[in-house]
Amino acid sequence: MRNVVIISGGTSRPSTTRMLADRIARETLTQLRELDVPATLGAVEVAPLAVDVARMSVSGVPSAELQAAIEQVAAADAVIASAPVYKAGLSGLFKSFVDVLDNDLLIAKPVVLAATAGSSRHALVVDEQMRSLFAYMRALTLPTSVFAAPEDWAAVELGERVRRAATELAVVVAGRIEQGIADRGWSGYQHTFAGNATRAEQTAAGVDFDSPLMRLAAGGRAE
Repeated sequence: MRNVVIISGGTSRPSTTRMLADRIARETLTQLRELDVPATLGAVEVAPLAVDVARMSVSGVPSAELQAAIEQVAAADAVIASAPVYKAGLSGLFKSFVDVLDNDLLIAKPVVLAATAGSSRHALVVDEQMRSLFAYMRALTLPTSVFAAPEDWAAVELGERVRRAATELAVVVAGRIEQGIADRGWSGYQHTFAGNATRAEQTAAGVDFDSPLMRLAAGGRAE
């Protein structure tokens, strides 16, 4: 069973940002069914977590609700990241949510990038800003991104782009390409001790407490 998770940064209700993510998700599940791959769909709405995200940015301590959202993303086999664009820039709330994620949380996870805006003048933001953000997180961003301005919703081209992005995501998820990448290269990455990344070393068993640095930290002497 594969688990596809939407991360939506929309703030209005109904949110076109969430609507775009849902459209991609529905097409992805359809493609996965055609490949005989069972899948579930979950969603993380960032707007209700705004205060929790801000507090964690300062304190480093997540609320129970924010921790649950982070764990949901960590458990995902694939992510559909959908964000609104304001004044030629990625939503600050969406960016802040990504900022509180462990650096290892999205390594090799397939991600479809999507964005909405009030004008097509913002169309480049999805590839210029979102793609670089998720590249830093070492996610497996798929080639086709999806952008929608108000005039795009009735256009045939948007549906074609959604289908192309969903097909790319379904093929990667069905082939478990991301698992092979992470399993083969994981030891080469820096992990956050006790972090949320599912493959990270989260227990004391992976820590060398007999190293000179750890002996000094415990009040002893380094040889």
